[in-house]
Amino acid sequence: MTDSDAPPDASDPDADEAVDADPDADEAVDADATGERAASDVLDTARALLATGPLCDHCLGRPFAERSFGLGNHERGRGLRVAVALADDTDYEGGADGDCWVCEGVFERLDEFAERAADAVADYEYATYQVGTRVPPLAEENDRLLREDAGMDPDAGEPLRKELNREVGKRVGHVTDTEVDFERPHVQFLLDVDADRVEATVNSAHVYGRYRKLERDIPQTEWPCSDCRGSGRQGREQCDTCGGSGYLYDESVEQLTAPVVEDVMEGVDSTFHGAGREDVDALMLGTGRPFVIEVDEPRRREIDADRLEGDINAFADGNVEVEGLRRCTHDMVERVKELDATKRYRAQVEFGGDVTAGELVDAVDDLDGETIEQYTPNRVDHRRAAKTRTRVAHEVTGELEDARHATVEVHGAGGLYIKELISGDEGRTEPSLAGLLGVDATVTALDVLAVEGAEEPFERPGFFLDGEDGHPDTDADGE
Repeated sequence: MTDSDAPPDASDPDADEAVDADPDADEAVDADATGERAASDVLDTARALLATGPLCDHCLGRPFAERSFGLGNHERGRGLRVAVALADDTDYEGGADGDCWVCEGVFERLDEFAERAADAVADYEYATYQVGTRVPPLAEENDRLLREDAGMDPDAGEPLRKELNREVGKRVGHVTDTEVDFERPHVQFLLDVDADRVEATVNSAHVYGRYRKLERDIPQTEWPCSDCRGSGRQGREQCDTCGGSGYLYDESVEQLTAPVVEDVMEGVDSTFHGAGREDVDALMLGTGRPFVIEVDEPRRREIDADRLEGDINAFADGNVEVEGLRRCTHDMVERVKELDATKRYRAQVEFGGDVTAGELVDAVDDLDGETIEQYTPNRVDHRRAAKTRTRVAHEVTGELEDARHATVEVHGAGGLYIKELISGDEGRTEPSLAGLLGVDATVTALDVLAVEGAEEPFERPGFFLDGEDGHPDTDADGE
C-alpha cells in the first residue's frame, strides 16, 4: 500500500478537515429543505382550496391571511393561483369573482358599498368613521366549510366579516378623505349584505364651556312639574301649579344655552351636562361652572366659538352667560360629572339673635378646615338617599355686617351642603355655624363663586378637539 492509498491519520488535523462535513453547509441544506416543504405545503393547500369550487382571489387568499404581511388577501389569492399554475404547468385562470361559492360575489361590490356609505352622509360634516358589516349566515358558514373541505383549521386566516370591514373601510376613507376611528368615530356605517342596505349612524358632537347664572330662580335643567308630571294638565283641566306649561320654572340654563348650540350644529336634539348644579335660588358667578352640551346627529361639527358665545349670551338676555366654548370629546361628559371638585361660596346670613364680631370670628375659625358630618338634609330627603356624608370645609371666613347679618365665604369639598353648614338643619349637620354661635342662622342669599377640580383642572389636553381633523388636541395647555 502506498502512502497515497493509506487511510488518513486520525491525529492529523488536515485529515479531519478533509473528511468532516461543513456544518454551515448542512444548515443551509436543512433550511432549503424546510423551505421547500413549506412551499409545497402551501401549494398543496391552495390546490385543495381550489378543488372545492370556483373561488375569488379574496376567498382563496383569506385562509393565508397570517402569512406574508403587507399583502392584501386578494394579492395572496392571485399569487397562489399563479404559483399553482406554474408548478403544475396548467393554464392560468383568473379568480371566479362573480361565481365565488363562498362570498357569492360580495367582494366585487366593495367600491359600490363605499360609494353608498359616502352618499348616506353626504350632507354631514365628519372627519372620522368606522365600518361594520352584517354578513349572511350562509356566507360565514361557507367560509368555514372552505377550510374544512381543504383540511385546514376552520379558524385559519381571518373571517370574511373582518376582511369586508377593512376593505370597504379603506375605500370609504379614500372616497371621503376621512380617517378610520375604532374608538368613537363621528359616523358609523353598517353594511347589511343580505338586505342590500347601508345604514349610517351619526354620533353626537360636544361643546364644553363655563356658564354664569346671573338671575335667581333659574334651574340648571328643565324642571317638570311634580303635580302634573310635566303634562301641563290635571285630568281634563289645566294644571294650576305650572299654569299648563308642564314646568315649575319658565326657563333654565339648559333652555337658554343648548338650543342655540343645537341650531348652529344643525342637530336633532341636545342634552346639557353640568359639573354639579347650584340651588335654583343661587347665583353662579366668578369663573363659572363647567358644562358640556351634547348635540345629537349634528350636520355641522365645526364651530366659531366666539360667535357661538355671542349668540348664546344674546339669546339668554342677561340671565345666563357663557365663555370658553370649545369642541370636546365624548369623554368630557363623564369628566364634568365625575371629577372631584371643590366649590367656593358666598352666603348672606341672617341670625336669630345678636352676634358680635368676635363670636363670628371664633365660630368660623372652628369651622375652618373641619370635617363636616351631614345627614341627608330635610330639603332634599325626598330625592337623596338617607345617610350621613362627610365633607371638608377647607376654608371658612366671615364678616359681620351688623348684629343680625353677616357675609360668610366657604371653600368646601364638592357635595358640602352650605345652607345646612350655616343653619345646622335641626342637628343634621355637625358642626354648624348656628350650633357654634348658639343662635339660629339662615342663608338669605347664596352665590357660587368658583367650581374647580380638586386635584387637577377640568380643562386638560386630550379632552378637546383641534378643529382640523376632529382628533384630541394633545398640544393645548390646560388652564
